[in-house]
Amino acid sequence: MKEDNLEIAVFAGGCFWCTEAVFQRVEGVCKVISGYTGGTVKNPVYQEITTGRTGHAEAIRVEYNPNLITYKELLEIFFTIHDPTTLNYQGADHGTQYRSAIFYVDEHQQNIAQHIIATLKKEAIFDSPIVTEITELGVFYKAEEYHQNYYNQNSNQRYCQYVINPKLNKLNTTFKNKLKKEIQN
Repeated sequence: MKEDNLEIAVFAGGCFWCTEAVFQRVEGVCKVISGYTGGTVKNPVYQEITTGRTGHAEAIRVEYNPNLITYKELLEIFFTIHDPTTLNYQGADHGTQYRSAIFYVDEHQQNIAQHIIATLKKEAIFDSPIVTEITELGVFYKAEEYHQNYYNQNSNQRYCQYVINPKLNKLNTTFKNKLKKEIQN
């Protein structure tokens, strides 16, 4: 799916505050929107999502420039900054809304996601089986405004300090060459 020569990627890797903060710092990523997808309720709100009964995952919609970063590289970051082996939770966040999922927009993305997972399994990168689902993207609902740009506006909160900062540290260490220039300095 292309918009103004940008492509779209949608990932769920636990709390969307975490994945949003990570991908906002990646060179070639133009915009990250936190939201909900993969469920059955139309126009869900956060209070419904947290029950786990809507079927939605907390996800991010990444708009990126494929001339600066590839979908494969985005997936490599995705698999590094969350645990794809835990079913329906990341850290202290539990429920189906925190599942690991890739929501592909076309067959090309689906094939790349399947290939990456097959490679990770073959190379035994993780001690436990990967449970990341690969699902065609349906409707993506933007989360409430207070969820957008959360880390950047609340980085001193305990959740940000204890949960998001380690992910950012891992990004900075593992993908230093993929960071936006102003972050590298």
